Amino acid sequence: MLNPRLFYTLALWLLLPYIFLRLAWRARRQPEYLRHIGERFGFYSAHGSQPVIWLHAVSVGETRAAQSLIARLRTTYPGHRFLLTHTTPTGRAAGEQLYGDGVLRVYLPYDYPFALNRFLRHFKPQFGILMETEIWFNLIHACRQTGVPLLLLNARLSEKSARGYARFARLTRDALGELAAVAAQTADDAARLTGLGAKDVSVTGNLKFDIEPPPAMLELGRRLREQFGAARKVFLAASTRDGEEALLLDALQQVHIPGLLLVIVPRHPQRFTEVAALLEQHGIPFRRRSAMEQQDGAIAPEIRAVLGDSMGEMFAYYGAADLAFVGGSLLPYGGQNLIEACAAGTPVVVGPHTHNFAEATRLAVAAGAAAQVQDSGGLAIELQRLLDHPDALREMHSRCAGFVESNRGATDKSLQIVASITGN
Repeated sequence: MLNPRLFYTLALWLLLPYIFLRLAWRARRQPEYLRHIGERFGFYSAHGSQPVIWLHAVSVGETRAAQSLIARLRTTYPGHRFLLTHTTPTGRAAGEQLYGDGVLRVYLPYDYPFALNRFLRHFKPQFGILMETEIWFNLIHACRQTGVPLLLLNARLSEKSARGYARFARLTRDALGELAAVAAQTADDAARLTGLGAKDVSVTGNLKFDIEPPPAMLELGRRLREQFGAARKVFLAASTRDGEEALLLDALQQVHIPGLLLVIVPRHPQRFTEVAALLEQHGIPFRRRSAMEQQDGAIAPEIRAVLGDSMGEMFAYYGAADLAFVGGSLLPYGGQNLIEACAAGTPVVVGPHTHNFAEATRLAVAAGAAAQVQDSGGLAIELQRLLDHPDALREMHSRCAGFVESNRGATDKSLQIVASITGN
């Protein structure tokens, strides 16, 4: 029987023209997609003289989730250079912001054997770590062939994604079987991965629970709150996705809180201008976060919204808010990370679509740190209720810390798995 990975590779070659078109299409909004294109095919100028430990984090969420793990690995392996690979420009920018020159940052090549072999020959990693849901068939096989132990950590796999991989059962089974170790966030994730062919899957919890809000960001949040106005109620709409901002603005028309200030932070920076135009269309006086750098004192009372057009300040936004909606959940995007809000002590409201963070959402709601609504109308009702009742909001605030603290520990468990593979 022919190896299905050969057919997969052939399909990739047929898709090569589409890859260039897709890069050009994305570059219309985000020109960074046209930079470092050679890296996506295994051509690199970055070098490291020390032994390399490699970690792949697709975009911003995975890059931030890896913080606690990278910090501990750097302590455990002091004589090594750390290589952080990404797929998106925003992930690469987040890596630069979080780690500076402390790590090498490049794009992971597309899943072509020639590009992957160039990548592995160039950096010669002692071992690699894939974060969350990254199953690249040729990458995993190339690492196995070259003797690079490859681990899948903090893995999550929704039912929808599992059904997709099951359509290529043998290809998926072979790839998962070549991984050195698999550690899942939840028992459900572990069961789905095992069902697809992964062996000896551990359940370690979610690394995102181990992230500590940086003191500098909490201090910035305090200063932002002073600028927003200490007496005003502040509602943060965090990591919103395309189509959600219009629903939020309609919902807020039903909320009657004197002086309420909306702080809206789109998930993708290329949408800042689009959301600014939407605020203008709704006749909402707003101020850009980027314009506040040159200002002192509170923003004017007539300003009803702040557009968070900055990168890497989400903890500060959470620290400055009374209540946060975490986006990607009003429309079927699967939700974004609500753990960071709770770690900053900010109560959370989410919509019905949270399958990317299903277990974290369930635990947060059960702990009383978050509330879940079914639509924008329900969101308006919940905002009115919570912002009208400070005692209820304070109770949610007090439950945030317990929710986060009770779910910590994934970093320690992940390090134990790394040690069992590497012998260190």
